[in-house]
Amino acid sequence: MNATIVGHDGKPRCRWCSAAPEFLHYHDTEWGFPVSDDRRLFEKLSLEGFQSGLSWRTILLKRENFREAFHNFDFDQIARYTERDLERLLGDEGIVRHRGKIEAVINNAQRVQELIKREGSLAAFIWRYEPDRSQLAKPQTASTSVQSIALSKELKKQGWKFVGPTTVYAFMQAMGLINDHFEDCAIRVEVEAAREYFQRPVGGLASLH
Repeated sequence: MNATIVGHDGKPRCRWCSAAPEFLHYHDTEWGFPVSDDRRLFEKLSLEGFQSGLSWRTILLKRENFREAFHNFDFDQIARYTERDLERLLGDEGIVRHRGKIEAVINNAQRVQELIKREGSLAAFIWRYEPDRSQLAKPQTASTSVQSIALSKELKKQGWKFVGPTTVYAFMQAMGLINDHFEDCAIRVEVEAAREYFQRPVGGLASLH
């Protein structure tokens, strides 16, 4: 089976984006494009945690509900959530009502605040784990990497939850730390151009490269 599929516009794309109607726009406009906004990074890590054991389509269909329920993933606000907020979220049919995952988001929001005090931003910390080109596997052939394992380990050490290596690798794919579009996918060129002009956030610690 070919890795890509020809779209309605005649351009080849990663085959997975044809699996559901919602995937095409996400594939063409978000997946793999580099992100340096702390709130978007936190949102994606949170949603990847919710996806654990589920499909990305399930989460993508509910993404706007998640944003509304979690105050657009404003981690400063989430860090102040009380038991009342937890009960509100557990009763929200628009999201995934998994106590452990909801508690993880609240916990991780508090951990982000601590991390930002040390690093200056979540982005500066995350982008330290961008791999060298020489360390990349062929697109979409891996579910973890040396970097995702290292980032997962460090986040867990800092007290984060639901951030296993596979979850973190999916996050890195989506947020542009790697360009995992197939070689002949039309969007790969766009992502590569975006990565070329992307200004990497600078943190206080040395690069892992």
